Amino acid sequence: MVLYANLESYLLPQDASIHISVQQVKVHGRGAILLTGPSSCGKGELATSLCGFLSLPEEHHISMGDVLRSTIQAARIDATTRDMLRDQCGIDEQTSVLEPSRNSPELIAKVQRYLDGSEAAPPSQLDWLEHCVTAGLLIPDDWAERIIEAQLRSNVAIHDSIFILDGYPRTRGAAESLLRLFNDLGIDVIKVLHLSITKAEMKSRAQGRGRPDDTDDALDLRYEFYIEHVQPCIDYLKECLGTERVALVDAHQPAYATSGSLDLDRSIRAVTVSALEALGLPRYLLDLDENT
Repeated sequence: MVLYANLESYLLPQDASIHISVQQVKVHGRGAILLTGPSSCGKGELATSLCGFLSLPEEHHISMGDVLRSTIQAARIDATTRDMLRDQCGIDEQTSVLEPSRNSPELIAKVQRYLDGSEAAPPSQLDWLEHCVTAGLLIPDDWAERIIEAQLRSNVAIHDSIFILDGYPRTRGAAESLLRLFNDLGIDVIKVLHLSITKAEMKSRAQGRGRPDDTDDALDLRYEFYIEHVQPCIDYLKECLGTERVALVDAHQPAYATSGSLDLDRSIRAVTVSALEALGLPRYLLDLDENT
């Protein structure tokens, strides 16, 4: 990845009294920047901020959540998408999620626990996928792997450019599958940005957004999933890529207005600065508060 910066002025960084502010950075090259971390750590906000600062087109931000939602929405109205989900991803609107020949025993057991005591008809595979996305539940690994593979293979324009993959992978198995896919497509991993927040901060952020699925028990389970699956996934990426390509970024850097209230925009910019440093930009070029 090569960075080109248009500077307001060029001044020696050795002089601590001088600020150098960057108006725009243009990145050239090819490869993926992976954003990972616990629920509610701000991956989407950071991805949007990075795209703006690095002059990446909006479509070069690939959010796993957005991919799932748009795929489900399209499948409900478009036969071609339904055929793709059935043929490439093994997800069919006509097949019950409890059908033993088409679903793993682990998935069937999970759905049966969820339906315990319910008189509702068993959902189809597509119905279950939609329920998981809506309720914030983990979808089966093999479904996620096939959906993201279909997305990346069909999006040929990003193969020779730089893009951000937000919220994926989340398990070691998914990381193994993604690295195999990247190898097949000739895509390098530029950096893994691991966003870090505490469990208390995750709960505070999630509860502040007011989603009905953000119950205390659900948030406990999400953080437990992060500890048991996402962190080992990151450790695996370190083994495969080298520790220098995996950076821990503090995602809790609150900034406050003079009134004492949280300044969300400045807080996001503070995290963005840390992420840009991890990507190789020197700190003295990153006076973002002067440019917004």
